Amino acid sequence: MCRAWLLWAVVSSLASGEVLPAPASGDANSIPSALTIGPDLGTGAITIRGRNARQQLFVTGVGASGELRDFTHGVSYSAVPDDVVAVDASGLVTPLRDGEAAVRATLPDGPAAEICVRVEELSTERPISFKQQIVPVFTKLGCSGGGCHGKASGQNGFRLSLLGFYPDDDYEFLVKESRGRRLFPASPGESLILQKALGNSHGGGQRLQADSYEYRLICQWIEQAMPYGGSDDPALVAIQCLPEARVLERHAEQQVTTTAFYSDGSTEDVTRMAVYESNDSDMAEVTNHGLVSTRDRVGEVAVMARYQGQVATFRAAIPLGADTSAMPSARNLIDEAVFGQLKRLGIPSSLPCDDATFVRRVYIDVTGTLPTASEVESFLADADPAKRDRLIEQLLDGPAYADLFANKWSMVLRIKKRSGDELSASLAFYRWIWSSLYENKPYDRFVREILTASGNADTHPAVTWYREVDEPNEQVEDVAQLFLGVRIQCARCHHHPYEKWSQDDYYGMAAYFSRVGKKSVPRAPAAVRDRRVYHAVGLASAANPRTGANLQPAALGTGAIAIPVERDPRVFLADWITAPDNPFFARALVNRYWKHFFGRGIVEPEDDMRATNPPANPELLDRLAAHFVASGYDLKALVRTICQSQTYQLSAVPNAFNAHDKQCFSRHYPKRLPAEVLVDAFHQVTGTVPVYPGWPAGTRSMQVADRDVASYFLTVFGQPQANTACECERLQDANLAQSLHLLNNAEVLASISHPAGRAARLAAATDRSTDDRVRELYLWVYAREPDSDELQIAREHLTRHASSPETAYGDLVWALLNTREFLFNN
Repeated sequence: MCRAWLLWAVVSSLASGEVLPAPASGDANSIPSALTIGPDLGTGAITIRGRNARQQLFVTGVGASGELRDFTHGVSYSAVPDDVVAVDASGLVTPLRDGEAAVRATLPDGPAAEICVRVEELSTERPISFKQQIVPVFTKLGCSGGGCHGKASGQNGFRLSLLGFYPDDDYEFLVKESRGRRLFPASPGESLILQKALGNSHGGGQRLQADSYEYRLICQWIEQAMPYGGSDDPALVAIQCLPEARVLERHAEQQVTTTAFYSDGSTEDVTRMAVYESNDSDMAEVTNHGLVSTRDRVGEVAVMARYQGQVATFRAAIPLGADTSAMPSARNLIDEAVFGQLKRLGIPSSLPCDDATFVRRVYIDVTGTLPTASEVESFLADADPAKRDRLIEQLLDGPAYADLFANKWSMVLRIKKRSGDELSASLAFYRWIWSSLYENKPYDRFVREILTASGNADTHPAVTWYREVDEPNEQVEDVAQLFLGVRIQCARCHHHPYEKWSQDDYYGMAAYFSRVGKKSVPRAPAAVRDRRVYHAVGLASAANPRTGANLQPAALGTGAIAIPVERDPRVFLADWITAPDNPFFARALVNRYWKHFFGRGIVEPEDDMRATNPPANPELLDRLAAHFVASGYDLKALVRTICQSQTYQLSAVPNAFNAHDKQCFSRHYPKRLPAEVLVDAFHQVTGTVPVYPGWPAGTRSMQVADRDVASYFLTVFGQPQANTACECERLQDANLAQSLHLLNNAEVLASISHPAGRAARLAAATDRSTDDRVRELYLWVYAREPDSDELQIAREHLTRHASSPETAYGDLVWALLNTREFLFNN
């Protein structure tokens, strides 16, 4: 009961910032001074070609100050003459006959606008292309999704390729399998494919209506004897969302149109055939017709459009509109990009953090340790305006910086426990990583030495990576995810559902690793074997298992290259990866490090960078990556730049306007201490020495390279086991087991009450005042002094239990360790 009261009292004394409601949006009912109709593809008119074509319009109102707002669903439409096209209330134009018409959009009590619409080839019977027109229907309706017929085994005897990426296979499955019983040309409406989609005895339920566009299109295709399409048909090369970006109010709408571009120069409106998805449904939602609706949260949101393997995005900025004139001054390029976005959005940042918060934050983030009480006192007493920059430099120069980041890299490079010579190789690899970081080896050289490693671990420790990641598919996937920020795993079996990467892209990358040779040679003593990696001379290639094509090496987004048989293909891969103009390499690294310091990547997740997962602040990512390249891939310079920025040094306490910001970095986002940092911090506070089997006493958990030498403490707080290259393996979520461990675990309680621990030492220091001893403890735990309420609570508790001071101080240590302020880096 005593400890429970103390914990409640301590937690209750911690201050919390009051968050006020955000201000209301501007007037959404104002009448614009002019209207425009889009999409405008530069021709001055819209052309609709064929009876199955249609066109989605969007209408934009232009305000007196130049602001733009969507009025697509707020105007009335008419066409002159009225027998060429029909326009419904949503702005969808459908053809009636060949000819030209002026489509007019009129706002009640407001302006109007016109656009010319041409209709061509309406009477021409154009063959419907299965791969260009029918396959998108299955994708739109969800038939070819991974949860339905698009999974590997299909569903109820019928399968399709995932999201229609392989139309040849889909045609075979639909037209030729089961003796063609799914299609009935004599009576298309009786075809099983349509009857099922209407919901008749269909496990997937009703997918379309009998009077829908999709139903009529499939019927017409069956009537035409199910043409596949010719080899000379124009190929889809890209899609585009218009408008590409807009500033929207909260609870506003924006109609987006999606246009497909083909290899013959033609275009087609595919707005209602594309598939849409918002990257943040708390900020905006999107209908299957491309209508974007913003919600109450502010920031920037992206909506993905996907059509036949091509992707495009629409970006919306949703400003708050608050006064940002009192924001801190920018110190470097990071602040210019972050504060620039905040000003555009009208989100004022929090104030800079105080010195106590900064010193604890930067110690944890750069070294993985807490500052000592004396280090905190010295820093707080220093009046030099440049003391923060000086501290950053001091921490970067110390070995603890290498301890922290070697631990980070060894996890994703999959260093694990081995026995005998393999344990020696693991430790050699870990020490190589540590030395590379401590000596500030340029990152491009660090990566190159891993990718091109040959020999044995004694002379080239980086070859150990090829032991841990010993299959070509693992090498492709780890390299892409670690060094390029691309999750290419999906493309191993099928076209990536959210990216442009195909199986050919995957196996083109795999070809670079096709000549990696490995052998194990006995050496003295007999139980030890020399495991070597070498370049096996020969032609580099990899087979696509679906097509059987033998592919030459090809980097992502580039063409295949012929590599002489005597040359190591990995050198060519390293040349491409580390080239200054590589579109992935520097961006992936700076995003990974940004996540370390801010708890959220500029792109999140930090190793899933793709067109359909755009950055929260594109300017920030681009400028930081360019700065990293210009620095010569200097990792310490990158850390220095981040830590010196005002953005990093903002307070975590929200102001009246930014409490709901989760992506614009208007304040510091508190993050829970990683398992190893937390365990080391626990031992620092309790003044005890950690012991790990096989490692010298006092070795910090951050320095233990053997993942199997772990305590339950580390496990329960989410230490990864280095089984994958994904940082998501580290669990950062809080759970009940963690709380119970800190509250009641016998090992934890024994450390707190250790006879040589901090509680015992404070209790024995009777020559010092109670206030002085409590002050020291707060400096260790929080890097700050206690406030008057906290000090009074501690005094009362220590006085009440003056007969057992060691227990009383132990109670105080226990209470402080169980607070959020200790468990989080704020």
